[in-house]
Amino acid sequence: MEIEILKSKIHRAVITEANLNYVGSLTLDEALMEAANLIENEKIQIVNVNNGSRIETYLIKGKRGSGVCCLNGPAARQGAVGDTVIIISYANMDFEEARQFKPSIVFPKEGNLLH
Repeated sequence: MEIEILKSKIHRAVITEANLNYVGSLTLDEALMEAANLIENEKIQIVNVNNGSRIETYLIKGKRGSGVCCLNGPAARQGAVGDTVIIISYANMDFEEARQFKPSIVFPKEGNLLH
């Protein structure tokens, strides 16, 4: 049996930009992506702590060390600059493998930086 479990989470990043006139996605600082074991084009869920919205989109790699967390395209309607979000990805795996799996969880500091 396979189940879907938490793979990666960035807990309480802050939206730095919202670009309605872009194709779609979330642009995220490459350093945050690596720390959370996320890759470009990976499907993610964004949970907005400020307004309760939950959306699915995919990741675009942003400039390393920039702290960028930019909602693009229609996703830009789901949050405003300064909103706090949780970025989540899930993985499907065998039930027994899932018992041993440890997700990557990142708690960004001010400016969406790692230190």
